[in-house]
Amino acid sequence: MNYFNLPKIDLHCHLDGSVRPETILDLAREQNITLPTTDIDEIRTLMIAPETCPNLGEYLQRFDLPLSVMQTAEGIERISFEVFEDAAKENVKYLEVRFGPLLHLEQGLTLEQVFDSVVAGMKRAESLYDIKGNYILSILRHMPTDRIKEVLDTAEKHLNNGIVAFDLAGAELPGFCEKFVPYAEYAVEKGYRVTIHAGEQGVGQNVFDAVSLLGAERVGHGIHITGHEAAYDLVKTNNIALETCPSSNIQTKAVEDLANHPVKAFYQDNLQITINTDNRTVSNTTMTDEVRKVMEEFSLSREDYFNIYKISIEHAFASDAVKQHLSTFTE
Repeated sequence: MNYFNLPKIDLHCHLDGSVRPETILDLAREQNITLPTTDIDEIRTLMIAPETCPNLGEYLQRFDLPLSVMQTAEGIERISFEVFEDAAKENVKYLEVRFGPLLHLEQGLTLEQVFDSVVAGMKRAESLYDIKGNYILSILRHMPTDRIKEVLDTAEKHLNNGIVAFDLAGAELPGFCEKFVPYAEYAVEKGYRVTIHAGEQGVGQNVFDAVSLLGAERVGHGIHITGHEAAYDLVKTNNIALETCPSSNIQTKAVEDLANHPVKAFYQDNLQITINTDNRTVSNTTMTDEVRKVMEEFSLSREDYFNIYKISIEHAFASDAVKQHLSTFTE
């Protein structure tokens, strides 16, 4: 099977984890930022996580370098464009990218400038390539909550025209959901869709809470519902989509290896699973790689692949027109 030529949909991809290493060098020069090295191979080493990290924290360190050059409108717009361009060039037809708006204010950018920049980069790529996209606002769980409503209010200018959803991301502690109930409710009232990172690091209860307390329609990762019957049943009964990211899960030790990833068992039990990259650079992957790994490891057929593709269409935070467009590739 030619995995490159398959139409693909990526619903879980982080902007700052998908930056081209060469772009880091260019932007650092333009912005007069001193990097730890100017050797492109060493830059790659700093940006790409090892095949297996001791924990999620080690993996998350790979975002420091990209964020250092993502503090100007021009830098953010360029990186946004390039992520969509890279995806389009491997036949990704629809891409949802998430990012933490509050991480890009260190040199005086306003939230409005940040939102204008990411959306402009995406729309430039959409005008040049056969790809559609949207952005998801990731609130970092470890950061103060005092600006969350401001983020949602400011991004409303682009709501359903470039920005579509609310997310919680970052290191996952048990019971994190309760603190964010008012903010998730506020997001839903404004018209944002909801996807929450949960159940990545062995806490199935967090998935249950993300759905029942925060109204999550999709769950980022969610793989540890395997050890939590109530969460598993809730996800299955409520048709909650799981944004699985196989390579990332192996790197962060969420699973031991691909053979032990629950994605096939979920699929066989009719859970709504999708296949995604998480971080194209940090995980040194593409959608083509992720699809190939899953298809080959679990002996899935072309029909299985298009079933998963259709699940991704159904659960995408895209307009009906875009979903109709994506459906044309299944015929």
